Amino acid sequence: MTLASQTPLAALPSPTTAVWQLGPVPIRAYALCILLGIVVACWVTERRLRQRGVAPGAVLDIAVWAVPAGIIGARIYHVISSPEKYFGTGGDPLKVFAIWEGGLGIWGAVAGGALGAWYAARQLGIPLTVVADALAPGLPLAQAIGRLGNWFNNELYGGRTTLPWGLEIHRMDQETGQALRDDAGTPILEAGLYHPTFAYEALWNLGVVALVLLLDRRLKLGRGRAFALYVLGYTAGRFWIEMIRTDEANTILGVRLNVWTAAVVFLGALIYFLRARGPREYLIPIREVPASAPESDVSQVDLSAREASAQPAAPEGYQVVDEEQFRHWQETGEAPLGPETGPEAGGSGDDPPTDQPANAARPADQRDS
Repeated sequence: MTLASQTPLAALPSPTTAVWQLGPVPIRAYALCILLGIVVACWVTERRLRQRGVAPGAVLDIAVWAVPAGIIGARIYHVISSPEKYFGTGGDPLKVFAIWEGGLGIWGAVAGGALGAWYAARQLGIPLTVVADALAPGLPLAQAIGRLGNWFNNELYGGRTTLPWGLEIHRMDQETGQALRDDAGTPILEAGLYHPTFAYEALWNLGVVALVLLLDRRLKLGRGRAFALYVLGYTAGRFWIEMIRTDEANTILGVRLNVWTAAVVFLGALIYFLRARGPREYLIPIREVPASAPESDVSQVDLSAREASAQPAAPEGYQVVDEEQFRHWQETGEAPLGPETGPEAGGSGDDPPTDQPANAARPADQRDS
């Protein structure tokens, strides 16, 4: 009776394959999950940026810098926080570059990605806070998708459990991405069932997505506060989830390093969320005014040039406005008078400069980044 009561009635299975061979090319589930998460995050961010007035396609210009910088930052954090595997006794320094085997730290990913996004946003004239707030729900959604890669790798699980959602864990060959098998060809399982901590984090992240979307809609968060809310939600979950993980990790005073990191980042995000003030930012594009074409006979009109000019050009920068001004611009096409174009700018206020329209303002990257 005692043995029967301790035997779980159900269990979650784990994949026996994390890598598929397409000819000589290995297709890794971990990498696919990361890439899918990036695509989803870019799609969400693009939609939210366009709702705030950013020109279509800007997210791709940002991702070109933010994604590689985020991956590099994530790997650097992992290596620094767990150096023994690479530089300790029996370690292999070349494994530092084997990111397909796992080992990306979210703290480094956010730091590196923020640096890349800052650089790209500055080139586009978009305040970094606008980009961050647009990304806020997309990033935890990407993280939830990425955690599925840990399931394929049979990694990042917790302690033993008899709960119905206890997870079966296979002994994996890290080189081939396949489960080890016994003499009968049966995949070898670790004894017992384990907490699927990667699944806990994935579900928690979906909750963070819902939290950010709900409060952002109700409170109209701006100035980076939506991103700070994401950080608050994520670190709160990572704190307790990290406590039940059993994979090897460096510790400080007997507590896992990532627990300390989550606590420090949580406090930083809380201070920023409480101190940041101001309405949500919206952007109005500043475009170059084309020179007037000289009058000519109809037969001399270059139709191909006319079609090309009909395509919307990328803006030179953006004017930061509040929601009321943004809605007015959408309805009328009239942008508010910028601080450098009116009488208060030091000029006469009678005539605008000849090289820009009267409603132009200094690009946002020179004022708010």
